[in-house]
Amino acid sequence: MKLKGSKKRKAEVVLANTIRTLLVISMIISIVTHNYLNFFTALLTLCLTFLPFIIAKKNHIKLPPSFQIIILLFIFASQYLGEMKNYYLKFWWWDLMLHTLSGLILGFLGFLLVYILNKEEKVNVYLSPFFMALFAFTFAVSVGALWEIFEFSMDNIFGLNMQKSGLVDTMWDLIVDSIGAIVAAFSGYLYEKNREEGIFKNLITKFLKMNSQLFKQNSKSRDI
Repeated sequence: MKLKGSKKRKAEVVLANTIRTLLVISMIISIVTHNYLNFFTALLTLCLTFLPFIIAKKNHIKLPPSFQIIILLFIFASQYLGEMKNYYLKFWWWDLMLHTLSGLILGFLGFLLVYILNKEEKVNVYLSPFFMALFAFTFAVSVGALWEIFEFSMDNIFGLNMQKSGLVDTMWDLIVDSIGAIVAAFSGYLYEKNREEGIFKNLITKFLKMNSQLFKQNSKSRDI
């Protein structure tokens, strides 16, 4: 079991370093070709690849290697392939796919946040599986809406084209964000209600094992 975990950790490190190497090469090429927009995009993406590790370390949280790999691939697909390699223009479905995936990821994070609060003895509140799922859904959609506001602001202030087709792009992004959030929220509901088998349970179980110090058993009522 430890051997399997070490292989995943090694794969995570190799993937992260490969992505960072590509970004550094892109930055050098961008400077040579005087493409400063691509340079700053690559620099921002490079910083983002370190963000999950920094947040996890600062909050004393250990993320499963599989989850960190998903985050790294998402950053790479959205920033490097999407923005720098113009995949958003080459493939009409690229943006929709990434927004659906972001809804899933944010929905899972939202569920995880409220799950931690449910297990925290110092917080005098307990949410039922339904309200845990509802929180996960609204958390994901809210972050998606904030991102659309950011895109709108960047387009209007700096003359970029992040929204592509404007209102149509924004609405489809929010729709697929919501679809991804619903899937994640419903999976969380099934896990909390019935401990259903599946990918969601595997991620939760791995997270709990790696962060047992966050989940002290308590005597909170589960009748709400």
